Amino acid sequence: MAMGYRKHILVIRLSAFGDVAILRPVLWHRAEANPDCLFTLAGPPRLEPLFRGMDNVRYLPTPKAAPRDLYRTLAPLKTDLDSGATFMVADMHHVNRVIVLDWLFRLHGIPVHTIHKHDKPVRPTWRRYDEVFDRCGLAGHMQEAPACWEPKPSAGRMRTVGIAPFAQHEGKRYPMALMEQVVARLAEDDTLCIQLFGSPAEAALLQAWADRYPRVEVMAGKGSFEEELERIAALDVMVSMDSSNLHFASALGVPVVSIWGATHPSRGFYGWRQNPDWAVQLDMPCRPCSRYGNKPCRLGGYPCLSGIVPDEVVKKVYSLWEGND
Repeated sequence: MAMGYRKHILVIRLSAFGDVAILRPVLWHRAEANPDCLFTLAGPPRLEPLFRGMDNVRYLPTPKAAPRDLYRTLAPLKTDLDSGATFMVADMHHVNRVIVLDWLFRLHGIPVHTIHKHDKPVRPTWRRYDEVFDRCGLAGHMQEAPACWEPKPSAGRMRTVGIAPFAQHEGKRYPMALMEQVVARLAEDDTLCIQLFGSPAEAALLQAWADRYPRVEVMAGKGSFEEELERIAALDVMVSMDSSNLHFASALGVPVVSIWGATHPSRGFYGWRQNPDWAVQLDMPCRPCSRYGNKPCRLGGYPCLSGIVPDEVVKKVYSLWEGND
């Protein structure tokens, strides 16, 4: 039993790695501002290493399950504090199975505060997470937009550029042939090392690039997720799609040059503390055609992505370091 806390907040965000990663800085901020509260985050098992290091934050790896099974897993947490402490739920997910889970908690007298996912105008996801904690009665509301991450000075050392070329949906993936040109251009600079990130299933494609260009190393499928996070944290810059790697890097304080197609940074999923000028995108009247990048392209072939010239991505990478040495 955890003792000495006045509140125990069960935070629920069960899937979508990028969305869980966006939660990290908000949860960290609230945990620091409320040291007399215990936070238990129910989230995907793989992401537990991302949330280590805060005394009053616990991570409960929670696989996807039916609502009643989730309730049986999570309900015992309400007895995990002193009898005088308040237990409540902060629902950061609010999909169907979690909505039913919320109902079960309320049925048993547990207060539940939920994210407002469809409010207009669209606001950043981190802001909507923060508002749930407001509704929980916690201190530490984030009043101002946070400052952007600063690139690290090189101090004469080689810089490391991470490249994460994959995304779940085609509408968010820069064409592989064009991304290879980005790798080739950056590999011409002998002051840069390039690390390629992806899943084990994507390692073979990335290895073909590493075989063709100098100072290019494949990180996909090498080591644990915790080790992958350590590598990302050590980067000077990440080049990413609108994907989970954008948010992993953002949570770890790494500047990201992000490439956008069917989706748009203004729809609430831009990286935490990322400079808006670091996004690479085309101004097209049909954009954004999808909030999540999962709809077919009405024009065919996603010209919003194929029309981005590799040199523009490379220039954006170098622009982060102008006047920074």
